[in-house]
Amino acid sequence: MERSINVKGRLLSFRNPLVMGILNVTHDSFYEGSRTGGVQLVERARKMLSDGAAILDVGACSTRPGSEPVSPDVELARLHEVLSLLDEELPEAVVSVDTFSGKVAMECVREHNVSIINDVSCYEWDEDMLRAVVELNVPYVLTHSVGFAGEKVEYDDFLPQVLQRLAAKMWQLRQCGVKDIIVDPGFGFGKSLEQNFLMLDNLREFNVLDAPLLVGVSRKSMITRSLGITADEALSGTVALGMAALMKGADILRVHDVKEAVDTVKLYQAMRGTR
Repeated sequence: MERSINVKGRLLSFRNPLVMGILNVTHDSFYEGSRTGGVQLVERARKMLSDGAAILDVGACSTRPGSEPVSPDVELARLHEVLSLLDEELPEAVVSVDTFSGKVAMECVREHNVSIINDVSCYEWDEDMLRAVVELNVPYVLTHSVGFAGEKVEYDDFLPQVLQRLAAKMWQLRQCGVKDIIVDPGFGFGKSLEQNFLMLDNLREFNVLDAPLLVGVSRKSMITRSLGITADEALSGTVALGMAALMKGADILRVHDVKEAVDTVKLYQAMRGTR
């Protein structure tokens, strides 16, 4: 069955995999090349759309290992500036806000052209997030995460526990009336290098959740640590794991480098005969 989500009254189909471009309004994102703001961010967003991005994901609070989260007020101040520019310059763009704050999600969706909430916290780091998701009634990215970035968690049976937690969270969202849910396995959040690769290799197991699947491994430590390189050098590794994710059933690739990801999707489609 072809999956889709309702984005402010229009259907966004996952018949073919989509690319989500990362726009960071921060000074401390783990990948320096993604940090931007103001007019520069709009031009970067415009380039991402022309390269084939279906969604722009705007974040203003870094979750990299060792980072300190900013207050919702600081986060909002950063976001209001750039989202206002995007509202004016790129009104047709599908925009998601990358936040774990219910207050931030509420204001961004109500005051700007933001139609998706991308929350890395499994709606647990802020008690207001679940209420915001229910009241706003927009698509929600449910990310498996049990701790802030860099924290390690002990699992008795890793993959079944990840799936069980996501299933329980999805059931709660459904009970609250949330219809459009995207699942993100949460690469890097409370998971070891080996667990990240195990999860990627078994990505099709997430089909049991019956939801579009977002994969975000772009320039992450599972690449840099495996290859002994920096995030600046991790583009080829990102492309390689992006193709692996597509072959295992990913519906969305969340990336810093949109053109390369779109090319990866095109080659995947050519291989499958679906172009």
